[in-house]
Amino acid sequence: MAVPALTSLYREHQVELIRLAVLLVGDVATAEDVVQDVFLRLQARPPRLQDESKLPAYVRAAVLNGCRMALRRRRRTWGHTEPHEPPVWSAESAVMLGEDRREVLAALRRLPRRQREALVLRYYLELDDAEVARVMGIRPGTVRSTMVRALAALERRLGEEER
Repeated sequence: MAVPALTSLYREHQVELIRLAVLLVGDVATAEDVVQDVFLRLQARPPRLQDESKLPAYVRAAVLNGCRMALRRRRRTWGHTEPHEPPVWSAESAVMLGEDRREVLAALRRLPRRQREALVLRYYLELDDAEVARVMGIRPGTVRSTMVRALAALERRLGEEER
């Protein structure tokens, strides 16, 4: 893959990939670092894909794996396994995000990793089951069952917060 194609891919998918990473790691700085690292690795060592139309899915999977690595490093460094909670939302973010959305994001962060990833890929990036399966490296049937469990868990968590 040539550098111009990589630049075009970056421009086209940068915002989507950073959003994905923010939802998984919990902060913008780490998310931007993950996405940047993925593109630097792609530039140094382009993937060998038979079909270039699969490149966006390949990059999403690389970002997902980068987020997993960042969370593992964070757990090792901080010595605990609790999901990352951003210290304080900025005033601008607080205004932009309604209370309901903050509650959903907080409940989403408390879900198990696989369930959180499936929901983010499906509902925030609007990928279909086959695309989610390709990015996560699992079968489409597993995506569907994971989604059912994740939505039920999310509903329970949101119901608990209302009480």
